[in-house]
Amino acid sequence: MSATPATLPSLFSLEPVLRASSIPLLIRNLCSALRYHAHTALLFTVADIKTILLPISAFACATAPLHSPTQFLKGLSWIWLHQLMCNVSNQARSRAEDVVNKPWRPLPSNRVTEEQARWLRWIVVGLCFSYSGLYGPDLVAVTAGLFLTTFMYDEGGLAAHYIGKSFCNIGGYTTLEVGATKLMGATKTMDDVSTMAVCISGLLIFTTIQAQDFADVEGDSALGRRTFPIYAPRLSRAVTLIGIPGWALFLAYYWGVGPLFSTAFVALASYVGARYFFLRQAEQDKRSYVLYNVWLTIAHIMPNHARTGVFSF
Repeated sequence: MSATPATLPSLFSLEPVLRASSIPLLIRNLCSALRYHAHTALLFTVADIKTILLPISAFACATAPLHSPTQFLKGLSWIWLHQLMCNVSNQARSRAEDVVNKPWRPLPSNRVTEEQARWLRWIVVGLCFSYSGLYGPDLVAVTAGLFLTTFMYDEGGLAAHYIGKSFCNIGGYTTLEVGATKLMGATKTMDDVSTMAVCISGLLIFTTIQAQDFADVEGDSALGRRTFPIYAPRLSRAVTLIGIPGWALFLAYYWGVGPLFSTAFVALASYVGARYFFLRQAEQDKRSYVLYNVWLTIAHIMPNHARTGVFSF
């Protein structure tokens, strides 16, 4: 009987020590899990940073125009979260394609399963609606438009045909541009310059976005998709050869930029178009697509000239 009282204090004195030693371990495990999941989220989106996040951020900053660093961070985070919604939805159904084209993505690299990706997709949808809800019903409507476009692209099967895919690209880019412009500007009301810039951007995307598909012909063919480069290999390259410089000439004229800027912009467009026509290996197409996105980003900042005259040289 006497041993019990002596034993109890020793047990009680060890308990705080055990609890204290478990707290750093718990923190380390939590930090490790957060790093892992943050890396997974980055892998979902990293391939489209140059095609979505950067051009649309540049578009919104130039077109709104940017009101403050705080507005920039709001807009940037809004774009990335909505891009994540689109990426997860698309990649949850494209594992076979990504095994060929992008094996480092979360599904082909076995970081997540298809079931987990489908659950994550709906979680991110909820986050997007909640985030937009912080800024009013007009942003919620923009999120709804992007969600509907993504749903038709993936579940509706429009991704399988180049015309349906092109229309979805218009919906995707323009909704992101509208939302980002509303968030980055001093007011959520879009004036004539902003509205016209979005309309022009939609048509530009519709007629040149096949640039993203040339390097992915093998993977798209494996999934049975009929992208423009698969449906019409020669015609699609000829359209790109003519279309990108043609758009450059129109944009330089419409926005009234200066002669030196116009010459450099059209020259870059001509070079990009020529690369797509004459350099047709997959690796060459990937390089051409990087240059296309450089050109697209410049095209997206040109509306700022209508406000500031910054490209008068």
